[in-house]
Amino acid sequence: MSAEHQQTRRPRRETVTGVPRTARRPPGYAPARSEISEQTTLGHTYVRSLMRSQLRAALSALATLALLVGSLPLLFALPAALSPGAPAPSPEPFVWAALGFAVHPVLWLVARWYVRRAERNERDFTGLVEGR
Repeated sequence: MSAEHQQTRRPRRETVTGVPRTARRPPGYAPARSEISEQTTLGHTYVRSLMRSQLRAALSALATLALLVGSLPLLFALPAALSPGAPAPSPEPFVWAALGFAVHPVLWLVARWYVRRAERNERDFTGLVEGR
């Protein structure tokens, strides 16, 4: 090799590699899970946020039921209030229809909403704890 050829030759490239991203954490490692199991302040905050979101869902369902079912006595008294001088029609068929048919789908819908919301809260919490 000539001296001129050695000077123009580039230095050999070196490849720098690091730890692969998948190997940085041991499998099953989740910082939030360890915070919860060690009962640190951060773990307490995680659990408290789950409990708070579950309580919020439960109170929303309870308020909805109280509003809908609690207003039924006012609804039953409505025919008598609309016609103060005239004899009020018998509210029994309306009462039985409302209590027998209208309340149950409402209860079912509110219960279904609550269960879905609670499951979503738990799924979000599990994702946070497992680091997903």
